[in-house]
Amino acid sequence: MNLEKRSQGGPMEPEEDLTPKGKKPVVVYIMVLFIAAFLLMAWSFASHQRSNTEAIGELQSSVTAMRSVQDKMLTLQDELEEAQDEIEELEREASLRDSEREAYNRQYQALANLYTLERLYRQENLENCRKVIDRMEEEDLAVCLSDNLPLSERELGLTVSPRERYHQLKEAVETREAEAQETDGAAS
Repeated sequence: MNLEKRSQGGPMEPEEDLTPKGKKPVVVYIMVLFIAAFLLMAWSFASHQRSNTEAIGELQSSVTAMRSVQDKMLTLQDELEEAQDEIEELEREASLRDSEREAYNRQYQALANLYTLERLYRQENLENCRKVIDRMEEEDLAVCLSDNLPLSERELGLTVSPRERYHQLKEAVETREAEAQETDGAAS
């Protein structure tokens, strides 16, 4: 077009500048867009970093709390095991005490029956003596009588242990029962 105008001889118009100066606003516009995009990315990165830092802080506090709870649980578990061990020990002691009490009760019953047997023998009540002896044999109370004399009884001059006395009385009752049966058999 410019060539045509020159050949026609007309006045020449200044040519439009096709130099890079005409493209300068576009480049500036593109650079502004890139800078704005970069700033938006930097701002986004910073906000993500801040939110990540907050999340990490919350997670760390949660982990710390969990460790605290776990430590407390371990402590409570140890205390529970100690308490269970103590309970088991107390139950063993209670069982031992119950066994001892039962043994003392049996020994008391045996001594009470021995005393009753002696009184009945002195009264010459052989029928009730036999009942006491049978009851002592059934309940196996004769083994609860001691073979040893306590020091207090030895000091009083007693020389026969409760077990020996029971056997003496049992033999005496059996001997008198046998004599009574012979007498009854001879009378019939």
